[in-house]
Amino acid sequence: MTSPLGTLASSRLDIPTRHAPSTAGYDTGLLLLRLALGLTMAVHGAQKLFGWFGGPGLDGTGQFFTMSGYPAGRMMAVVAGLSETLGGLGLAFGLLTPLAAAAVVGTMINALAVKWGGGFFAPKGVEYELLLTAGAAALALTGPGRYAVDRLLPGLRAHRTVHGVIALVLGVVLAGGVLLVRK
Repeated sequence: MTSPLGTLASSRLDIPTRHAPSTAGYDTGLLLLRLALGLTMAVHGAQKLFGWFGGPGLDGTGQFFTMSGYPAGRMMAVVAGLSETLGGLGLAFGLLTPLAAAAVVGTMINALAVKWGGGFFAPKGVEYELLLTAGAAALALTGPGRYAVDRLLPGLRAHRTVHGVIALVLGVVLAGGVLLVRK
């Protein structure tokens, strides 16, 4: 192999060789992303379902959904709370990662729709919801990494991007269906 300077120059210069990237670094980065995003979503869902961590619980969340134009506000609060809690825990543990990510993406699409029009930045903007959506979608496509429960389950050991794409399409379609019933 020749360098851009030619063979004579490469024999006289010490040109550093490239090293293969560390898979342990990738897997550790995916674990960190899964834990941060997953636990954030799980706690957010627990606020809706149980009123934990200063959350409004089902009654308060149900009223918010009703005011936001969703029919059966309390039922929508249950669906959103379960999607966030179970999807978040699934991401944190790396369990059924594409489906867990799709649950988060679907919920966040509805959150984006509710907050849309308030600009990009907080307090009324969508940057937080958009970041959570993108992070969950990225995990659906990349997989959970080696430090995940999925690695212990037959059929899920080797992540396939197509599983992530299918799960994301499912999450988007279901989110769109929920948005269609919103007034």
